[in-house]
Amino acid sequence: MTWVDLSPAMVELARRDHPELRFEVGSMTELALADASVAGLLAWYSVIHVPDDVIPRVFAHFRRVVCPGGVVLLGFHMGDEHRLKTSGYGGHPMSVHVYRRTPDRVAALLHDAGLAVEAQIVHELDAPTGVPPAYLLARRPG
Repeated sequence: MTWVDLSPAMVELARRDHPELRFEVGSMTELALADASVAGLLAWYSVIHVPDDVIPRVFAHFRRVVCPGGVVLLGFHMGDEHRLKTSGYGGHPMSVHVYRRTPDRVAALLHDAGLAVEAQIVHELDAPTGVPPAYLLARRPG
């Protein structure tokens, strides 16, 4: 099992706290994993920071690295907008783009990448963020 995160600081903390697991610095836009090398892939609220024009490449990488019959589980904020977030949890300053997408749009993008959506969960509202979340489970055919 390999965990991948864009932040070297997060990977350093993860390695310190969980030395029995494998953590690597990497990006969803260029996953440095072998083809069909993982049984499952979890992208938990990470695709919300990927621009619309890049998301097809990310989903293509997800399909490439997941073995036939393997699954991809996504969690994301629902909506149909893009915004610059300037304040994080606790009021900490930040500057990060957030892309909200509808479940139907994400499902279509996964389908275009060769992944079949098998399950979808949509919530009314996420209390901490005030934004409704959605979860999609997709499988690579095979």
